[in-house]
This record gives sequence, structure tokens and C-alpha cells, in this order.
Amino acid sequence: MLQRLYAWTLSLAQSPYALWALAVVAFVESSFFPIPPDVIMIPMIIAAPRRAFLIAGVATVASVLGGLFGYFIGYALFETIGQPIFDFYGKADAVAEFSEKFNAYGAWAVLIAGVTPFPFKVITIMSGVTALSLPVFIISAIVARALRFFIVAALLWKFGEPIRDFIEKRLGLMFIIFCVLLLGGFALVGLL
Repeated sequence: MLQRLYAWTLSLAQSPYALWALAVVAFVESSFFPIPPDVIMIPMIIAAPRRAFLIAGVATVASVLGGLFGYFIGYALFETIGQPIFDFYGKADAVAEFSEKFNAYGAWAVLIAGVTPFPFKVITIMSGVTALSLPVFIISAIVARALRFFIVAALLWKFGEPIRDFIEKRLGLMFIIFCVLLLGGFALVGLL
């Protein structure tokens, strides 16, 4: 089923309404949908590199708005909607484990989940559950999602199709390594 959903999402990139489809997928991915917007974004940018940064901008705005919806799910609808989403992603225990410490490092959690392959929707919902400061959430989400989508857009704009394999298979790992080094550096100088 997930493979069919992935194929259907990928087919949206060929649609005349691809930019709207990207916005919808980026929105729902930030709150509950399992397929990332990169599935649509990458072929769209390869097909029209001159629109790379417009495409990244649409993905960023829609993703942050979807993140706000995820925050609302966590804040107001956790029992009915949020818990089943956490169960689906195997993160049901995350609420109990992270609730107490989440807000102390919530901005970092949003930043890291926003750029790495970790399901962003889990962090958006968790931010609502713990009532993370809304301005902190919004700023962190904007920075994280813009960083992720604009780096992908810039790489595709500059290198085109040859960089696609690297983006799809290794960019997530590069973001994880970057976040680990960044956090390690902050911990080393005593800022965390």
C-alpha cells in the first residue's frame, strides 16, 4: 500500500497542477502523511530548474503551515488524531519519554526533525502536546524547512539530474551528520 501511495505521489509531479499538489503534500506531510514532499519536488525541479527556488518556497510555506496543523493536532486533538498517528509511526512511547524534557530543547527538536529524515509530523504533534512556545515553534520550523528544501533546490538547480541519486540516498545522512556535529560543538562550548 505504501508503495502505491509513493507511486501516486510521484505521479503528481507530472500533473499540470504539480505546484498545488506539492503544496498539499508538503502541508499534509508535516502533520500526518507518510510520503515526503521531496518525491514531487525533485522531479519538478529537474524538469524546470529555473523554477527551483519558487518550488522550494512553496514547499517551505506549505510545510510550515502543515506543521502548525500538526501542532494543533497535538495541542487539541491528541487523543483522537495524534495518538493514532504516533502509533502508525511506532512513536507511541515518545510522548511519555520526551514530554518532560521536550520544551527545554523543543527548538532543537523542531530544527533537527525539519532537516533530517526523522518524521517531522511527530515533532509538530509533540510540540502541540507539550505546548511548546508557538513563536519558537514557528521560527524553528521556518528555518528548518527552508534550509532543507532550499538546499535540495540549490543542488538540483546547480547540478541537475546527476545529483539526484546523492539527494535521494545520502542527503538525509549528511543532514544528520551536520546536526550531530552542530549539537556536539554547542555541547563542547557549554551552550547546551
